Amino acid sequence: MVKNTDLSSWYVYIVKCVDGTLYTGVTTDIQRRLRQHNGDLEGGAKYTRVRRPVQVVWHEEQPNQSSACQREAAIKKLSRAEKLSLID
Repeated sequence: MVKNTDLSSWYVYIVKCVDGTLYTGVTTDIQRRLRQHNGDLEGGAKYTRVRRPVQVVWHEEQPNQSSACQREAAIKKLSRAEKLSLID
């Protein structure tokens, strides 16, 4: 992912794949990233390429890339049940 050098916000997001699995990531542009995951734009994660279409089910704004990556790591450690609870 390209480093964001301006002062725009970073987001941690969770997408739900067509097979019901969840994928967590970070971005500065949720709509662009969703289009990448769904194959409308180049990019996207290998994991979501075979599980399209995906939809954003949760996101949270973070002040910078470091905070976003730390939050992403914490979410990835959660169980599926805990992630579903976060989404609700």
